[in-house]
Amino acid sequence: MAEEKKHYMTMDGKKKLEDEVEYLKTERRKEVVERIKIARSFGDLSENSEYDSAKEEQAFVEGRIAQLEKMIRNAVMIEEEEGAANVVSLGKTVKFVELPDGDEEEYTIVGSAESDPAEGKISNDSPMAQSLLGRGINDKVSVNTPGGEMEIKIVDIR
Repeated sequence: MAEEKKHYMTMDGKKKLEDEVEYLKTERRKEVVERIKIARSFGDLSENSEYDSAKEEQAFVEGRIAQLEKMIRNAVMIEEEEGAANVVSLGKTVKFVELPDGDEEEYTIVGSAESDPAEGKISNDSPMAQSLLGRGINDKVSVNTPGGEMEIKIVDIR
């Protein structure tokens, strides 16, 4: 049997997944079952688009529940204090400046399960995180991005 993928996450990330599973199981399932029940009342199921749509939604909800439960089951918790304080690792927030223009950016490196670039959380599998992991303050790092290669300098790790 193939080994299942480990999902690195913080306690907050795991809690969010658990909350989503709870919501899907207690509320969304009931809503979808009610939609199916109403659609069935319309009669002939072979040409009932409401019924087909509700069944598709049910499949999506059940698939999402299974996906989230698997991620939670294979969670590897990231301890906030893990690793040396001045070395980039999972769970750490890294502030860097782009060279030569000096634009400053800050990201927290998390597992792919809780990655959200809009909130400043990048996956440990991303090119940016891969380039930063194991580096220290004042290190200059070359990052291969979809937009081309960029040079950065790490200014803070916490």
